[in-house]
Amino acid sequence: MQSSNPVLRNDPFASAPATGAVMTIGGTVWKTAFLLLLAVVTGSVTWIQFNAHGAPAVMPWIVGSAIVAFGVAVGVSFKPNWAPALAPVYGLLEGVVLGGISAWYTAMYPGKGIAVAAAGGTVATLAGLLFAYQTGLIRVTDTFRRGVVAATLGILLFYVAAMLLRMFGVQIPGVFGSGWVGIGFSLFVVAIAAMNLVLDFDFIEQGARSGAAKYMEWYGAFGLMVTLVWLYLEILRLLAKIAGRR
Repeated sequence: MQSSNPVLRNDPFASAPATGAVMTIGGTVWKTAFLLLLAVVTGSVTWIQFNAHGAPAVMPWIVGSAIVAFGVAVGVSFKPNWAPALAPVYGLLEGVVLGGISAWYTAMYPGKGIAVAAAGGTVATLAGLLFAYQTGLIRVTDTFRRGVVAATLGILLFYVAAMLLRMFGVQIPGVFGSGWVGIGFSLFVVAIAAMNLVLDFDFIEQGARSGAAKYMEWYGAFGLMVTLVWLYLEILRLLAKIAGRR
């Protein structure tokens, strides 16, 4: 059992035998909804503070939350039994980050409603892929899994390389711009992020079938949250590029 999600490691269920209550899909869904609610709450607060006081007032909170959220993600990836305590913390922190980034994009492109559109696109993608997965329209085969994992790692390496090059004053032309090359690249990344949701669905389903411990519901919800955050940010970036062409 594998997932390209960095939080959902290859075989955590082998070390998470159930001694009482077991993991269920329904329990994981409710916990995912709870994490999203936490993110909406803190994101709304950050959004309000951004609009009231400007970016400088909230930037330290955004940067600090992003750093701590990354540490939380790393910790849970190695210690799944920490997920019940740390998954809500991650949801709260990511809400701060997403609220600030969303407010910034909205200020950059006023009247476009790109943050609302990105949220709607994320929800629609989640619902559509969940339906396709449950009805068997999309099946997680070994070939599918290897392709998504390889593409995800390739995108990660590209982003790291681009960041390092930028530190030395080197810009990769076209990819991050609002031209057709940039839009095409963002469409590709959005598609790969969406396909990671399918791997997450399969991962959670296999965990429930294997009778994993109850705390693994938090672990699965946490991993799904990581993918949803990535998908939302990539859709937001795509919409910003499209808005920049008008």
